[in-house]
Amino acid sequence: MAQPAVAASLALPATLTMDEASATLSRLQQALASGGAAVLDASALTELDSAALAVLLEFRRICAARGQTLAVTAAPDKLVKLAQLYGVAELLAL
Repeated sequence: MAQPAVAASLALPATLTMDEASATLSRLQQALASGGAAVLDASALTELDSAALAVLLEFRRICAARGQTLAVTAAPDKLVKLAQLYGVAELLAL
């Protein structure tokens, strides 16, 4: 039986604020492989604001529209706390 396709691990930049949001989302979309799960490494993320959540939620929507799931790994505490504050931690599985 064939293994399901898994996207290469994608990484978030160190800074993801309103200034970087559009370019980051575009880069993630272009790097998204077809099929399987998208794995997004957030370990480098050190500076962020609510735009980071917007990028993650939109990327999750894009993945879902393609029949893919999104897994965010190594999310920093600040991202988790912000997602909890906005009530989206469960949507992003943080």
